[in-house]
Amino acid sequence: MISTTKREKIKIKNKPVSIIGLGRSGISAAKLAHHLGAQVKISDSSNSIDINNNADKMLAKGINVETGHHSSALYDSSLWIVSPGIDINSDIIEKAKNLNIPVVGEIEFASWFTNSPIIAVTGSNGKTTTVNALCEMCQTENQKGVLGGNIGTPFSYNVLNELIQKSQNNIHILEISSFQMETIIHFKPNICVFLNISPDHLNRHGTLEEYIKMKLNMAKNLNKDDFIVYNINDSILKNSFQKNPAKQFPFGISNLDTTFCVNGISIKDSYGNFLVRKNDIAITGEHNLMNLLAAATAAKLSNIPNKTIAGIFKSFNGVTHRLENVLTKNSITYINDSKATNLDSVIVAIKSIEKPIVLLMGGINKGADFRLILPYIKSCHVKLIITYGKAAGEISTALGDAVRSIKEIDLNSAVKSAQSMAIPGDAILLSPGCASFDQFKNFEERGNLFKKLVSNNHD
Repeated sequence: MISTTKREKIKIKNKPVSIIGLGRSGISAAKLAHHLGAQVKISDSSNSIDINNNADKMLAKGINVETGHHSSALYDSSLWIVSPGIDINSDIIEKAKNLNIPVVGEIEFASWFTNSPIIAVTGSNGKTTTVNALCEMCQTENQKGVLGGNIGTPFSYNVLNELIQKSQNNIHILEISSFQMETIIHFKPNICVFLNISPDHLNRHGTLEEYIKMKLNMAKNLNKDDFIVYNINDSILKNSFQKNPAKQFPFGISNLDTTFCVNGISIKDSYGNFLVRKNDIAITGEHNLMNLLAAATAAKLSNIPNKTIAGIFKSFNGVTHRLENVLTKNSITYINDSKATNLDSVIVAIKSIEKPIVLLMGGINKGADFRLILPYIKSCHVKLIITYGKAAGEISTALGDAVRSIKEIDLNSAVKSAQSMAIPGDAILLSPGCASFDQFKNFEERGNLFKKLVSNNHD
């Protein structure tokens, strides 16, 4: 049902463009801007080894780079592209805006240079699972799902490849964070998917209301030819799109007025056609069923046949770092849930495990109130919580005497402590409930270390 779209085209050839941030998104935006003929300069205030290595690679391509500071030359520019990690209220951003320099993010920038359909997915939880399942659904003879955005592959990288290869049948599937929606102007997906809203990133956005506003920004440019797919069971989302002109398609488990509905032991489409038996779905858990229903609804709107959608329900096994079973040794199960960077994700994790749980939590608090997890700890099977990292003390204080807790310095110490205290039949669960940046580059590095520590100790 969706087709190629004529989007806003901004001419940047021969124009000075400044890119703030030399991480993955900044590098990809720089390469795309350079390909399009812009006069690119990248700036990063860090001079770490990784940043300087990235700088050397850019210099080798003829792109100007500065590290360790932000020079005044950045303000001689017709456009700023900022990485999502840059606070939009920072002094340098405010100065650029005061000089009437347009400031956009990498997602906004990349969207200017593709006419391919875009499906954008956001939510506090479940984004990565949903976009991966949706991308697999969109691999057909006539269409190719291309995954990008917050999931790790920048949108600019995929758009640049599309331009070089002159691809004609792409569907861009984007995982979108609230940070990436702070700096949009023209960004206009064909389909917006909203999974859920719960408190997250309050250390960045300040209030829940501001966080919700940033999430909903994803749909602000839609028109009557576009689509919104939303969780009708979410108390915030169900009333958020009444004034939006886009066509709206809810999804949910208990609602029958949806594109796909759960009918007893099976799932059917809105015409009553059988899709799949619940017992044949590869990935377990009600939260994953919701993610699959969201993906299936967006796929159906993209003209993906039921047979293809059903096949992914049966074959999709989830994603790395999200309730990932690492191994079972001495009757102790190790589960990597490093992707759980907020409390709602932790709650989903502990509710889905029926064994006694030794829970590892820690990192950098993103503004969460750890007391909110107490009712679930008491009602589930959590027998011990081991905290580590910057938020260790804060978590322990919030938990009080509700459950036994131990504070460790880092993840390595936390894993060793968990292994010394777990008994056969237990599950050792890494579900941090925090950002990873106190000790890791990202949640992937954190999850990979957990898996390495667990595996090494059992060699």
